[in-house]
Amino acid sequence: MPLGGLGEVGKNMTVIEAEKNLVVIDAGIAFPREEHRGVDLVLPDFSYIRDRQSKLEAVLLTHGHEDHIGALPYLLRELSVPQIVGTRFTLGLVRSKLDEHGLLHETELRELSPGEASVRIGPFEVEFVQAAHSIPDAVSIYLQTPGGSIFHTGDYKIDHRAAGGFQTDMERLSELGGEGIDLLLGDSTNSERPGFTPSEHLVAESLGQIIPNQQGRILLASFASNVNRVKTAIDIAIETGRYVCIVGRSMRKNVNVAKNLGYISIPDDSIVKPHQLKDLKENETMIICTGSQGEPLSALTRIARNNHPSISIQSGDTVIISAKPVPGNELSVHDTINGLTQAGATVLHQEMAAVHVSGHGNAEELRMMLNLLEPRCVIPLHGEHRMLTAHAQLAIESGVNSEDIVVAENGTIIELTKDGISVIGRAESGRTFVDRRAESGICDEVLRDRKNLSENGVIAIGVTITDEISSELKLTKLIVRGFSGTDLLVREVREQVCTTLLRCHEDGILDPELVEDHISKDLVKHVFTKARGVPVILPMVARA
Repeated sequence: MPLGGLGEVGKNMTVIEAEKNLVVIDAGIAFPREEHRGVDLVLPDFSYIRDRQSKLEAVLLTHGHEDHIGALPYLLRELSVPQIVGTRFTLGLVRSKLDEHGLLHETELRELSPGEASVRIGPFEVEFVQAAHSIPDAVSIYLQTPGGSIFHTGDYKIDHRAAGGFQTDMERLSELGGEGIDLLLGDSTNSERPGFTPSEHLVAESLGQIIPNQQGRILLASFASNVNRVKTAIDIAIETGRYVCIVGRSMRKNVNVAKNLGYISIPDDSIVKPHQLKDLKENETMIICTGSQGEPLSALTRIARNNHPSISIQSGDTVIISAKPVPGNELSVHDTINGLTQAGATVLHQEMAAVHVSGHGNAEELRMMLNLLEPRCVIPLHGEHRMLTAHAQLAIESGVNSEDIVVAENGTIIELTKDGISVIGRAESGRTFVDRRAESGICDEVLRDRKNLSENGVIAIGVTITDEISSELKLTKLIVRGFSGTDLLVREVREQVCTTLLRCHEDGILDPELVEDHISKDLVKHVFTKARGVPVILPMVARA
């Protein structure tokens, strides 16, 4: 049962349950959309797992991207997780994340490498199979269960020249296809794109041509987790006589994890701090930073807005944005690019140069996966509905019977048996909104209030009532925000509140809560008639 990742991009999480046990594959976050005002993170709903806490055996991780591991701290706050199983680099990122949240000792981190013999977890036999992706140590997961064999691809591409030697293990895929796969759970992110995804080696070649030819400073922005890309940039910088400055908290953290685990090697004398940049020549510097998605507090965005404490754009700088905007981030990225170019930088991005390739396989790679594994049944994962549907069509073209393919939604419960797959029900699978200022969930009512405040304004009224009917009712406070023609509206609101209070006195209504209710109802009608809006009304009534 998928709890996230279907009909959307992000917050990937899938439950696999057999007999009296269950495992969870990945626990990711999604980033908020524009309408999610004040929200920092979007999590899957953990209710289904919480209700079956005693069955939970482990969380299995395909790789270390935030949309696959970002929800782990929040899961561990709510539930007891016996073990988290992942590869060396994935667990390195998880260890750093849990330590930051003070949760490092709440679970066991169990390392499993691709190519190792399978391990038994409850009724499941678990094997990791190496996959090429835009982060080291990504894997697919092969599960042997009482209901049949399941292959979860994770995020992958077929890249025979993948950075760091992390190619997809085609030989093992072919072996597993020969043994027989009952169910394929497959990444659908690029299912609509024809052909093959270009190799990561193309980016290395492009950066190798761009960097040596620049006379000014170079700033390269990438996902902090794209360690292979960061390593390539660092290696080229050092080869061409440039010092490297790592900027951005998540970038520094991930580079340190990669250095400590041996995935990146940087001579200490090649690293400089931001305050040392002023002492170096422009052609001796490369700055590697966060901000490829235009995040408001990221290093590159602050640099573009000229409010970074140590770095500002100079004429002659070259900025390389080595990432594609995640859907929904396009405007923020464009704003960042505009700020950089206005400050005098030359900006290179995916539409101008080969500085980024996707970590997900295109349609032909998905077709290749289907042909190698020859699964009996298929459930497309990881993508919006149109992507899932395109993946399902590829499966049909590869020979899978349409009745053995389920294009599911989050919360769909699908049963796998020796006879095939079938939908047997639905479970709760909503979203949990997190405001990191409070480190807690935000309910839908709060989001509705925030949306209403931003669109329709707010009226706050303070008034004291007594048992005596007064001809001069005095409002202790009246605040109107978010309206044009405010002076006129304030007078009208004051008159309406006084009218309501007098009527309440005449009707013998003196309970503050009831008076507040009458004020709210009357003002909503009045303001909607005058301003065609329904503001947030905040009456505060006290008895003298």
